[in-house]
Amino acid sequence: MKLHLSSATAILACWVLPLSAHANPIEIQINNTLPTGSFAHTFLEEFSERLETEAPGRFNVRLFMGGTLGTEEDVLQGLGMGTHHASLAASAVTQFNQRTSIFDLPYLFENRDDVQHFIDSPAGTMLQEGFEGTGMRLMAMWDNGFRVITNNQRPIVTPEDMDGLRIRTPNSRQRVTMFNQLGANATPLAFSEVYSALDQGVIDGQENPAHVAQTSRLYEVQNYLSVSNHVYLPTFLVFGEPFLNRLSSEDIETLEKVAQDMTTWTFAWGDEADSSILAELAPHLEINEIDFEAFQEAALPLYTDSVFVDVIGQDMIDATLDALQRD
Repeated sequence: MKLHLSSATAILACWVLPLSAHANPIEIQINNTLPTGSFAHTFLEEFSERLETEAPGRFNVRLFMGGTLGTEEDVLQGLGMGTHHASLAASAVTQFNQRTSIFDLPYLFENRDDVQHFIDSPAGTMLQEGFEGTGMRLMAMWDNGFRVITNNQRPIVTPEDMDGLRIRTPNSRQRVTMFNQLGANATPLAFSEVYSALDQGVIDGQENPAHVAQTSRLYEVQNYLSVSNHVYLPTFLVFGEPFLNRLSSEDIETLEKVAQDMTTWTFAWGDEADSSILAELAPHLEINEIDFEAFQEAALPLYTDSVFVDVIGQDMIDATLDALQRD
């Protein structure tokens, strides 16, 4: 009788153990500084849903929007220390991998097809390798958007139209250098002060993705929006190495596969969102295209300027230009 009970217990254990493991999925906490309802939130929810489809019950993704786990910089630092799991980050990544500053070069990418070609090129591999030793691993680059210029003086079609315009920029040495090179009067300013500065005439315009002009109601104090697409910045889905070291190679492969399979979808989503936002802004602003080639030519001196080269690295710039087949 004891033998039969022992055998039954062993058989039950064989069934219970896998079910117990399945009932305790791997929790993944992902940070982002944008609010609930933003494009980043949409992307991360899609990632969570696709993970569930790919590996049912294996992962429990928890999203922390609005920087509730800390600033972008603090969370990225925490990835390497093992205090955080993952982050969908943007500009702060340049502080850890300077090769990502390639996206600060103006008029490098004419459209999202160019960006995706870069990601799949040897230059994209170089950028990914730049994360080695940072304590984090790049899983995928997703869409974020092109920056455009709004102002209250005139449409901007050629570089000459920039002359003398007081354009607000972030407190970025590269961005200030770029706008000064193009003839504008770059004016670094905290974004929280932009609306009032535009309203009071302290500055003439600003540069940001179009959705910022919409959600921040900048169209109330601006007359023109020029689709300059002067800078493109992706979002970087990065995971901490200490967190990944606790997972199996199969789990890591699943995370990477789902993240990379999403890339094209995010770019298509971004294209559609741009069109929708511009249509919504059209009744409020005069919208125009620019002479992209003229601006590319005007920006060429920046590609050898030490402000950019010393940060990005000449090898990274050369590899990118080669990938995009530009001299």
